[in-house]
Amino acid sequence: MFNYLIIIKPLGLMYGSAGAFLSPENLVGRSGAKFPPEAATLSGLYFSANYDNPKIKQDLKENLFVAGPFWAKDNEEQQFYVPLPRHRILSKKGVDEWYLNNQGEWQRQTTDIEPDYTWQTITSWQSPLKIIQSQDAEESPWDYIPILHPRMKKTERHTLSQDGLFLENAVQLPEDICLVYLSTHEIEPGWYRFGGENHLVEIKTASIKSKKIINLFQQPIQNALALITPGVWGSTRYSYRYPQHPNFPKPVHLLTDKAIPYRYSAGGKLGRGRYAVPPGTIYYFDQPLNQSWWEWQEEWFPNEGYSLKHLGCGLALPVEIKSVS
Repeated sequence: MFNYLIIIKPLGLMYGSAGAFLSPENLVGRSGAKFPPEAATLSGLYFSANYDNPKIKQDLKENLFVAGPFWAKDNEEQQFYVPLPRHRILSKKGVDEWYLNNQGEWQRQTTDIEPDYTWQTITSWQSPLKIIQSQDAEESPWDYIPILHPRMKKTERHTLSQDGLFLENAVQLPEDICLVYLSTHEIEPGWYRFGGENHLVEIKTASIKSKKIINLFQQPIQNALALITPGVWGSTRYSYRYPQHPNFPKPVHLLTDKAIPYRYSAGGKLGRGRYAVPPGTIYYFDQPLNQSWWEWQEEWFPNEGYSLKHLGCGLALPVEIKSVS
């Protein structure tokens, strides 16, 4: 089970993507932006920090599980923020909720409210929607800062046109905000190079102290769940909306958004890109699962020489979906 919070504080800017090429005919803006780094980045950091210790590396290979990304406010890491379940709509104007009508279709009470918040504290996960207070729901706290590179070395990535520009998407976190990941293992506190651009960050470990959080992750999922990390199912050639293993029950209803790009480094090499089901996605089953995510079979997850369950793939928590007959 996840026992630790890995708390990451950038020492300056971080880069949310490798960027995209710009030209007068192709202004793609922030289309290449992607932040925060996936849990695979943290997993790789564990191995690189212990590259000269075969015994520890073997233990990590067999027993390390990480999940994220999440974030928190300074000195409030035990109340870290996770993606808001998609059936919940929190707005400055009020609240609303998706439910299943008697035809088995998703329906809302009103269409006048648009979501203003995309994150909620883990400690408010099972709180009634109407009593979630303003401090329990937030928008993404980071800002993108585009940096244009008009010239690049011939040995570096470059455009084919002399008029082309290369856009890099730097990310600035407020000073009172940190990134948070879940892990089964501690990591030595200190300064590390983190992410594709190897930017300097400060990392520390804290035990999960809240029994409420521990119980939530151990709670069996009944008829409905919400993803709090991207769900990567299928192979490198085919992407699916849920695990294709014959033992995994097919969800009868899904509430989701468009797929998101997902790519990670495996064994020092960049893996083939694929699509993932976005965090917040709701799965509804006709029969209770009666298992927490931690109890799911590793065979349900894609295998890259190791099960992607070790990277927190499709980490899910139980939710309740209203049905109106």
